[in-house]
Amino acid sequence: TAISDFRYVQGGFLIQTPDFFTESELQPRTVTNRQPTEQELSDLLFAWKAVKGIKSNAIVIAKDKTLLGMGAGQPSRVVSVELALKRAGEQAKGSVLASDAFFPFADGPELAISHGVTAIIQPGGSVRDKEVIDVANKHSVAMVFTGIRHFRH
Repeated sequence: TAISDFRYVQGGFLIQTPDFFTESELQPRTVTNRQPTEQELSDLLFAWKAVKGIKSNAIVIAKDKTLLGMGAGQPSRVVSVELALKRAGEQAKGSVLASDAFFPFADGPELAISHGVTAIIQPGGSVRDKEVIDVANKHSVAMVFTGIRHFRH
C-alpha cells in the first residue's frame, strides 16, 4: 500500500501520492530539438531537486549548481517566473529553469527565455505541451520532461 498525503478542504479532502523519488528513478527526456549540454543537464537536475522543497507554483533559476532566484506560492506560474527572474537579475543569462509542475501556457517559458534562460526542466503533461515545446524550439532552448510533478495542493 502506497503512503498518501491528505489535505482537508471545505466539504471534503484531497488524497495525493507523496513525491518520493531517487535520482536513479528519474528518467528525464529531452522533448526539444536541442539536447541540454552536460553543464545544463547538471544544473537542471540540481534545480529539479531544489524546486521540490519550495511552496507550490514553484520556479527555480539556477546556474553552476547555485540557486539564483525562486518564485513560489503565486496564483499563476508566470508570476512565479517573474519573481524568480527578478531575484536572479542579470545572472539569469545562461541559466536554467525548473518548474514544479507543467506550464499551462507558453508565457512562462517565453518570459524566461527573454531573460537568457537556456534550458528548462518540468514534468510535462499539459494539453498545451506542444505550444510550450514550440517556443523552446523557436529559441533553441533545451527542454526536459520528467513525468514527475512536485506541485502539491
